[in-house]
Amino acid sequence: MKRFPYVRWTIIGLFVGAMIINYLTRSVLGVAAPTIMAEQHISSAQYSWITGAFQLGVMLQPVCGYVLDVIGLKLGFGLFVAVWSLLTMAHGLATGWFAFAGLRGALGLVEGSAQPAGMKVVAEWFPARERGTAGGIYNIGASLGAVFAPPLVAWAVLNHDWRAAFFVAGLLGLAWLVAWVIWYAPPRRHRALGEAERDLILSGQEQNLAKHRGRPPLKELLARRDLWAIASARFLADPVWGMLSLWMPLYLVQVRHFDLTQIALFAWLPFLAADVGCLFGPAVAAALQRRGLHLLDARRAAFTLGAVLMTGMMFVGSATSPVAAVALLCLGGFAHQTLSVTVITMSSDLFPQDQVATATGIGGTAANLGVLILTLVLGRFVDQVGYQPFFILLGLLDLVGAALLWTMIRKPA
Repeated sequence: MKRFPYVRWTIIGLFVGAMIINYLTRSVLGVAAPTIMAEQHISSAQYSWITGAFQLGVMLQPVCGYVLDVIGLKLGFGLFVAVWSLLTMAHGLATGWFAFAGLRGALGLVEGSAQPAGMKVVAEWFPARERGTAGGIYNIGASLGAVFAPPLVAWAVLNHDWRAAFFVAGLLGLAWLVAWVIWYAPPRRHRALGEAERDLILSGQEQNLAKHRGRPPLKELLARRDLWAIASARFLADPVWGMLSLWMPLYLVQVRHFDLTQIALFAWLPFLAADVGCLFGPAVAAALQRRGLHLLDARRAAFTLGAVLMTGMMFVGSATSPVAAVALLCLGGFAHQTLSVTVITMSSDLFPQDQVATATGIGGTAANLGVLILTLVLGRFVDQVGYQPFFILLGLLDLVGAALLWTMIRKPA
C-alpha cells in the first residue's frame, strides 16, 4: 500500500463518522418522540422508562471497553457498529412502549462502545500534545449526529413516516463499517503509515502509558482515586446532554409550543454550539499548557471554565421568549462539550493504552447513570413541577464536578 503523511488524522476523521452515526441513531428517538408518543399513546412516564432503558444499557460501557482492550479496536468496534446498525433499523418495526424500551436497552449496550473506542484511538494514534485536539475532533461527531437528527426526522415524517428515519440511520452505520474494515489498523501495523509519522506517534507518548500487559487489571483500576474523580465529574456533567438530546424537543413542543417545522429549524442549534465547545475546551487547555501550566492543571482549568459557563442553564425556564431559551440551551451545549471533552481526554493522560478503554468505559457508566437518574426523575415529576427546577440543578452540578477534579486527582510523579 502506498504510504502518505497524516494517516493519524484520516483515522480520527473516519472515527468522527462513527460518532456522527452513533449519536444520530441515539437522537432520532428524542426528535421523533412527540410524533411517536401521540401515535402509540405513550405517556411521559413511559417515555422516561424508554429513555431510561437506553441509559441502563449504555451504563455497561466498561464491558465494551474491556472487550476492546482485549480483542482490539478493528474487530471489536466493527462488531459493535454492525449490531447497533441492525438494532436501529429494528426500531422502525417496534410497536408499544415496551418494545421500544427493549430495543433501547440493547442499543445502549452496543452504542456504549463509542467513547471507549474513541479514547483508545486517541491513546494509540496520537502523541500526548495532540490528544486534546484529537479528542475534541472526534467528539464533534457526537454533536453533529444530534444536529442531523431533527432534519432527518422532519424529512421522514413529512415524506414517509418516522420509521424511515431509523432505517436510514441504520443503513448509514452499515455503510461506514465497510470503510472501517478497509482502512483501520493499529499504528504498528498500518501499511500506509510512513516511518516518520510512526516515530512521531510513538516517541510522543509517555512510556509509562504505552506499556502492554494483556488484560486490563480491573482491581488495580478500581482502586485509583483519579478514576473515581473522572467518573464523578462525568456523573454530574452528562445529565445536561441527556436533557438536550432526550427531553429538549419535548420541552420545546410542550412549553415553547414549537411545531415540527420549528423543531427542524431550531432544535439542532445547541448541538452546533456544542461542536464549537468540542474544539474550545482543548484549545483552552493547550493555551494554558503553553503558558507553563501542567497538562492536568490545564485540563482542570478548562473544565472549570465550562462549569462556570454552564450556570447559564439555570435561566432557560425563566427566559421570556423562545429565542432566549434556545440561546441559553446553545450556551449549555457549548459549555457541556467544553468540559466533557476535557474530562474524557484526561483518561488518556492518566491510564496506559491497554487500560484506557476500560477506564473510559467506567467513566461512561457513571455519566449515563447520571442521565438515567435525571430522565426517570424528570419523567416522574415534570408534569407536576415543570422543567425549571431541573434547569437550575443542571446549571450547578458541574461546579461540584470541577471541585472534585481539583481535589481528587494527583499529578503523576
